[in-house]
Amino acid sequence: MKDYYKIGEISKIYGIGRDSLMYYEEIGILKPFRDTNGYRMYNISDIWKLNLIKEFRSLNFPMKKIKEYLDDRSIESTKTILNEELDLIDKKMLELVSHKENIITRLSSIESVIQNTKIDEIEVVYIEKRKALELNADIERDEDFDFLIQKLQKEYEDRFNILGNNNIGSAFSIEAINNGIFNEFKSVFCFLEDNEEIYNIVFDEGYYVTLNYTGSNSNNKIYMEKVFRFIEENNYKISAAPIEIYKIDIHETGIVDEFVTEIQVPITK
Repeated sequence: MKDYYKIGEISKIYGIGRDSLMYYEEIGILKPFRDTNGYRMYNISDIWKLNLIKEFRSLNFPMKKIKEYLDDRSIESTKTILNEELDLIDKKMLELVSHKENIITRLSSIESVIQNTKIDEIEVVYIEKRKALELNADIERDEDFDFLIQKLQKEYEDRFNILGNNNIGSAFSIEAINNGIFNEFKSVFCFLEDNEEIYNIVFDEGYYVTLNYTGSNSNNKIYMEKVFRFIEENNYKISAAPIEIYKIDIHETGIVDEFVTEIQVPITK
């Protein structure tokens, strides 16, 4: 084996970028010397440090803590840092289990929509109050919706997922509806679990006229008018802004015919 290695060789062997290696030098963890051509040369004695750095960084140990350990190693400090590794691994395992459960829930949501949704059937259903996160904005294009739902997600620190989430929707502009326009909305939202403590709106409980349809959302006028005729024929009154919930949309499929959207119109009898 060689006694010295160039920065490019070390970078390739350990999968560590040159910038990171130079940073380790800057903070005093590694101390390469320069050869006659000015190249950084790493001594074989640096290798054990890189072995430990790679292990600790895989668990997101901060460089300050790694340096403290490398500068002052003992049996006690090694036992301490190994126990800290165990704690970090336990934490990662819990995060992975939680992430797995979240994915299973989203898969179940998609399957439930496919198997249980009644298409093009009007129903009157009683829905309990629902907590939600909402972002108010004028929306006239699908691209606006996608941007705003991402903004809402970021604003609330990723408290909800987008892929496989059948609780995301938008609220219609009543003024636009009164003018026969059905592609203008006043907000985007995401319904949350009942036990969620962080939310900024509660959708009232009550009766809703609902209808699910498939295909492009640009066709919603057909279905909205159908729902409004039903409301008028049954002498109901619309009590608040209608909403659309995108149970399956462009995030889950590129096949427009597979889109599933639910219209919900709150009413009083």
